[in-house]
Parts: sequence; structure tokens; C-alpha cells
Amino acid sequence: MPNDPLLQPFRLKHLTLRNRIMTTSHEPAYPEDGMPKDRYRAYHEERAKAGVALTMTAGSAVVSRDSPPVFNNILAWKDEVVPWVRRLTDACHEHGAAVMIQLTHLGRRTSWDKGDWLPSVSSSRHREPAHKAFPKLVEDWDIARIIADFADAAARMKDGGMDGIELEAYGHLIDQFWSPLTNDLDGPYGGASLDSRMRFGLDVISAIRARVGKDFILGVRFTADETHPGGITPEIGVEMAKRLEATGQVDFINVIRGRIHTDPALTDVIPVQGMRSAPHLDFAGRVRAETGLPTFHAARIADVATARHAVAQGLLDMVGMTRAHMADPHIVRKIMEGREHDIRPCVGATYCLDRIYQGAPALCIHNPATGRELSMPHVIAPAAERRKVVIVGAGPGGLEAARVAAERGHDVIVFEATPEPGGQVRLAARSPRRREMIGIIDWRMAQCAARDVVFRFNTWAEASDVLALDPDVVIVATGGLPATELFEGGEENDLMVTSWDILSGDVKPEGSVLIYDEAGDHAALQAAEMVVNAGAKVEVMTPDRTFSPDVMGMNLVPYMRSLQGRAATFTIARRLTGVRRAGNRMVATIGTDYSDHSHEAEYDQVVLNYGTRPLADLYFELKPHSVNLGEVDYDALIEGRPQRVATNPDGRFRLFRIGDAVSCRNTHAAIYDALRLMKDI
Repeated sequence: MPNDPLLQPFRLKHLTLRNRIMTTSHEPAYPEDGMPKDRYRAYHEERAKAGVALTMTAGSAVVSRDSPPVFNNILAWKDEVVPWVRRLTDACHEHGAAVMIQLTHLGRRTSWDKGDWLPSVSSSRHREPAHKAFPKLVEDWDIARIIADFADAAARMKDGGMDGIELEAYGHLIDQFWSPLTNDLDGPYGGASLDSRMRFGLDVISAIRARVGKDFILGVRFTADETHPGGITPEIGVEMAKRLEATGQVDFINVIRGRIHTDPALTDVIPVQGMRSAPHLDFAGRVRAETGLPTFHAARIADVATARHAVAQGLLDMVGMTRAHMADPHIVRKIMEGREHDIRPCVGATYCLDRIYQGAPALCIHNPATGRELSMPHVIAPAAERRKVVIVGAGPGGLEAARVAAERGHDVIVFEATPEPGGQVRLAARSPRRREMIGIIDWRMAQCAARDVVFRFNTWAEASDVLALDPDVVIVATGGLPATELFEGGEENDLMVTSWDILSGDVKPEGSVLIYDEAGDHAALQAAEMVVNAGAKVEVMTPDRTFSPDVMGMNLVPYMRSLQGRAATFTIARRLTGVRRAGNRMVATIGTDYSDHSHEAEYDQVVLNYGTRPLADLYFELKPHSVNLGEVDYDALIEGRPQRVATNPDGRFRLFRIGDAVSCRNTHAAIYDALRLMKDI
């Protein structure tokens, strides 16, 4: 496709980038001891060998000891980082990709009780709500020290073979100086003057340039519009870009719109599913048009059509498809091969980023090989011998098992009790804001269709049905059914309905509704949205000290925007211990784990969200007929080796169960179960 705008090379200073697609700086939180070791290298190398032009590493490698990591950042202030950076850059260069890294000082966007327990510093006296630490107001010796730290870190990155660096100037220390909202300083680095506020960042740039020379690429990622009263306006942002260009020391800009000091602000910068796609693209194009600087940008550009439009219309020079590459690192290769229809879609679940901001490594909700490149394949290898594989259940785990088995070259038959595939994902996608989740199912169905997987819908599979097919491998992916029993010793109570009843539309919300949530997942909040949308009143109650912990920060934002200001309340640290009928109403007995306190309250409906119980009767019926008696060799599973357990000499097939048919977990767990079992079958 020689005329595809996305596949045209781009000249950045002396560097020729082979196409217009990049992954922008992001921290997947894979460092070990602050170093980008093998897991980190393999993650970026996968994208490099699949054709991306520029892989931008490190969502903010920290340059100073008083900028301790908050999501396992790379420690760019350590000399020992250089050989690890060299291994990463050499690996990516070998595949033809350019490699850069983002450097930062976090300023107030960190905590003092991490790392070396040094006080955080900032140009602002105010804490950042997201990280809660009150910073020390930066002094002149701090400024001199941090400028020198930036220059030292840049030199390390050059020594490590990087093609260039990007300075992080949105939400972090440089931006804290630049923004009128976060600069409380007097004197040469503060006040109302843009010249004074920008001086710190420009001094950093000058110090770096003096250390690395004129040929090393240097860019700045900055917010050109804070979208907040009293902050950086679009006009100020364009003027800032012009001043960066006027230095003659900045080679590119990476445009951001918004702030990241709270979860809602961050979510507007990096939108999640149900929010507008590419909301800041036209604004980035405006900055490019008014400055002429090479311009990069990324913000929910998840599909190839939007990326192609961005380049074709001259809005961007390089388009960032960062979360999209977490879902499918082979986007560029598939474009080049005319296989855009094969691209695994980013569904905007933002499981990746929400995990990072809770201190866990990034994972894609439906590509379990991302971040596990050392043990899990992105491309499935064919099997040496063709097998017959029977899968029961067409939820996300069952469909992944079918896809992988079919790619291995096996004959695959899938039983599904309902008329449609999808399981709980289809239930989640009933909410308009989460409809993109169905992409997890649609992509797998398309992959299965292309490989002649046989589906038997509306079929409740019995053991005899499976045995009649004389399979070599059986995967039970039957999922679970909603639990209807209260915690520890509670009896099943038919006075309660479940969150599934609300989400499916089988039960209509009415009056006042209690949603009692012990699972902490999306289902309770989705049900709450449906309750208020139906005109009813809802109370979401949990025995935990926070509500919906599995939803996490960025995904919580749209729920709060939907529920706050409406007939919705949230109650924490209260445990539902019983429900009885009183006329047409339900009387809930409510206790607490913290004391003997108990009280009663009346509702029209009580909805229980307590996860699922495995639907595994078929598994136990088949177990005596299996070679392995259902046993999984955990050591082999963890190490990525084939399953060899053979404890039943009379067995006819290997039997495994996955996903919620084992225990209540999540979509990622079900798909990961399937991949790591099936990749070697």
C-alpha cells in the first residue's frame, strides 16, 4: 500500500522514521529495581519487529532522587541504567525502529514516603489531589540541582543509544512551573509573566542541549490548553509552542490538552470507553499549523482510519496509537499486509492504565501476551499434530481457547447454551457506555470464522454429547451463575435479585433499590446506572472501606458523572446480614464488621452483587473420563510448558476448565487461562 499516508516515512532532524505510527511514552510498570530489564525490552521489541516507526519508552523516567516513582518508573538518575537502556535500544534498532525515552521530575505528582523519604518539591504549595502529598516550595538550590539532574539523565540516555528524549511537561514539575494554576513562586521563575514561568523548563532544555550536543533529538510533551479557568489557555499554549521553537533547541512537540491532577481530569486527557474518540486531535492540528514544529499526539486514537485521517489531513506528523498497540502490537505489519480486519481492537477498557495507577503492571484486558512477551506468544505457532478440540462455552475464555486451537491447526467444535456468544461480556455491553466491550467477542468470532471453527448455539452440552465426538482435548468454559447467598453462613434468599437480573432487563427497577456489592466490580455500578436511568432511587452499599475497588480510578469517573447529582447514594463499611419481607417492601438487616452495631432499613428491591459460582457440573461429569483427571500442572502452566499430566491410563482426552468455571475472576483471567493452556496443545 505505497500511497497509504500512514506508511510514508517522516524525516525528524537527521532521523528517518519509516512510517507515521508511534507509541507515545507510557510506563507499563515493568521495570525491575528501577531498570528496564528483559521484560521491558521484550515488550518494546515486539512492537519494533512488527513495524512501528518509533517506540517511545518510559512514561517518565525520573531524573532525581526526590522524584520517587509512583508507578514503578525507570530510575534515570542511576548510572546502572545505561547498559539496560543499551540492550533495549539495540534490540529495537535491529528491527528498524527508532527509540526515545521520556524524562521527568514528578514534582508534586508523587509522595514523600517512597524511595529515600525526601520531601517532594514543587513550584506550588498545594498538594496534587491524585497523590495527596503536600510539597515543599522549591528553592533556588533545588532548581539548580534538578536542572543538572536532567542534563545528567539525558547524557545517560544518549550513552545508552537512544535516538532522543522527550521532556514531560504536563502535570509534572516543568508544567507545574509553566501553569499559572501551580506556580506560587516569586522572582525569576514565578509570577504572572509567561517568560518567568517558562524559564525553568527552558533552562532545563539549554542544560540538556549543552550536554548532549545539537544532533541528539529533543522534544517536549506539554499541555497547550489546561481547559481550566485561570490555567493555560489555547492562546497561551500556542505561544508556549512558539517560544519552544524559537529556542532552536526543540525538535518536536507532543501536544496534550487538559490536566491530570485528579482522576476525572486524567480521564478527560486519556478518554476511556464510552467517551469521544480522538477528542483533542483537531486541537493538536491547530498547534501544528500555528507553529510549524513537528507534532506528535495521542489520545484515544484507537483505530487505523482515525490515525490515517490525522496524517492525511496534516493534523499530525506522527500519530500515537499507544493503547491500541497494547491490544495488538502488530498493527503496522497488518496494515502493510492488507490485514486491517485482523487487528485486535482496543476496546477502551483502560484496564492497562487503571492497573498502573493502582501500583500493578499494565495488562491489556483481552491480549494476555502484552507484557508477557517472554512467555506468551502474540503469534500462534502451528501444532505438529492435528487434534480434535471440544470447547463448552462461548464466553471470552471459550472463544480465546477456540481461536488459539484453530490457529494451531486443530479441528474445533464449540457448544454454547445461549443463542449468541459473549457470556458476561455481552451482558456488560448492554450498557451503552460499555458497548465497545463486545469487540472482545466480535474479533474472536471473526478469527474463528476464518478458521472454520464449528459453533453449536442453543445447545446445552451434556457429557454424552462431548463423549460422542471422541475429542482429544476438552475445555470447559461454562462460566458461572450469580451467587445468591450472603457472606459466611447466609442462606440463599429468593427475596433478593442479582445485578445480572437488572443488567439483562429481566427485572425492572422500581422505588428505592439497595444494591449490595461484595464483588467490587463493574456490575454493581452498571446496575446502579440502570436503576437511576429508570427513575428509581439507588443506594450502593459495601462492607469494604471503599466502594467498587475493582473498577479503579479512570473507569470510576464516568460512573460518578452519571450517578452524582441524581438519586444515588454510597454507603461503605456496612454489611447486609439478612432480608425479610414487610408487606410490599423489603426490610434489610444491616451490620458492620467494625462493631456489634446493627440496624434495619426498608427498600422496594434488594439487589445482590456477590460474584459468580462456577457452573462446573459438566466438568465433574467428564473428569473420570479424562487422561489427566482435570489436573493442571501449575509449574508447567507458569513456566509456559505443555501440560503432560497423565494419571488415568483409561482416559480418553485431556480435560481443563478455565475462567469463571474455575472461580469468579475477570475477563483478562479467563482469556489468559485459555492462551497459556492452548498455545501448546
